[in-house]
Amino acid sequence: MSGHKMLLSRLKLWTSGRSHVRRLSRLPDGSSTKVCVVGSGPGGFYTAQHLIKARPDVEVDIYERLPVPFGLVRFGVAPDHPEVKNVINTFTQTARQSRCSFYGNVDVGTDVSLEELRRAYHAVVLSYGAEGNRSIGVPGENLAGVHAARDFVGWYNGLPSCRELRPDLSCETAVILGQGNVALDVARVLLSPLDLLKETDIPQPALEALAESQVRRVLIVGRRGPVQVACTIKEVREMVNLPDSRPEMMAADFAGVAEALKDLPRPRKRLTELMLKAALEPPGELEQQRRNGASRTWGFRFFRSPVEILADPDHGGVAGIRLAVNELEGSGVRARAVLTREVEDVACGLVISSIGYMSLPIDPSLPFDSRRAIVPNDMGRVQQAAGLYCSGWLKTGPTGVIATTMNNSFDTARSVVEDMESGALNVSAAKPGSQSVCTLLEKRGVKPVTFVDWEKINSVEVSRGEAAGKPREKLLTVEEMLQVAQS
Repeated sequence: MSGHKMLLSRLKLWTSGRSHVRRLSRLPDGSSTKVCVVGSGPGGFYTAQHLIKARPDVEVDIYERLPVPFGLVRFGVAPDHPEVKNVINTFTQTARQSRCSFYGNVDVGTDVSLEELRRAYHAVVLSYGAEGNRSIGVPGENLAGVHAARDFVGWYNGLPSCRELRPDLSCETAVILGQGNVALDVARVLLSPLDLLKETDIPQPALEALAESQVRRVLIVGRRGPVQVACTIKEVREMVNLPDSRPEMMAADFAGVAEALKDLPRPRKRLTELMLKAALEPPGELEQQRRNGASRTWGFRFFRSPVEILADPDHGGVAGIRLAVNELEGSGVRARAVLTREVEDVACGLVISSIGYMSLPIDPSLPFDSRRAIVPNDMGRVQQAAGLYCSGWLKTGPTGVIATTMNNSFDTARSVVEDMESGALNVSAAKPGSQSVCTLLEKRGVKPVTFVDWEKINSVEVSRGEAAGKPREKLLTVEEMLQVAQS
């Protein structure tokens, strides 16, 4: 059973037999309980979906800073992973329900304050994700040619704020810091044959830049070893099988790994076996022929930490990266990287930091843990703020896949409903919801984009894509989006 179907099955079990409680907790005059969700990515939409299913008296309004919905499903999932984007169909069903409304082009914290939302709704759920980048914290990280993975991914996915990135792809070697799935997505996009990318929804400017790219070698650097790598087997298998590319590993990085296999849980064992095979085993005849003909290479570099990004004295960009060689303390997935005195320099012209996204506070009144970059919460209940909740990466930090976000959104939705039914959340008095918020926005000159407006944008993008033989050709500026939405 897929993660999505399993979640729906759990939801049906949870909601069955609770109608008597709902009747007791509904507003006496029959009006609805108003819930506001801030953010329209997976966390926001799954929270909304579960609330609507759980309580027939709940109306959910989703506010989104951009004119278009779906967050990281639209702007984070790699263009060559269209199957992952199929969750948009589920979110669309939710958005089209009579008890769900979408308000795009509304920047909470700027256009409307968190306090104003809390006055207008019985409950506010913050699900706006992780829009910041973690700093590498080494000299040279501000050089031209050093990019955060979030920005690079946003560039090749059509995020308006990343449209002007224009990465310099004229170098032969790129180094990616971090070994999670995002790092492998970036490596794959950099090395994929153009014919594969042409069939995706990658924006035309990014496609044209990649067509001119001189990058032929990508190194994916991590602090720890093969046993601790953060990516999943699917992404590694895609790299191993990537056309016109061959793996280039360091055998020394895998010393003792084969002996450690027996103690690993099955998913981790299979992943490690795949890396061992790519690194150490002689390939079969056909695979050897494929590798011999490959014009591009990729490889993991384990036990390495960046200490400095080296500047090109002639051109001012990146000339290379200095890496400290690490050794591990402890064993298994909890082993810790410790710096040695050994360093090595790697020549490269592009450095992409994929060491994690981070959430940011959108309003001064929001409780926020700056060290962990999350909103402090208990099962989605924001601490010391009755009626305020969080879900998605704002709740947990940037971890897991979409199925992980489904489950944590489910938990937050359950907390909201439990609080409605226990009386911890006061729903006895009517609240104005979007009626008062839209009045405020109108006075401030902000025109929200509805889901019907979004569907105009969607239609234009799909039509443009069909003309180019692609699933869609995204609009790349907020101005373009609003022009189509308001036509």
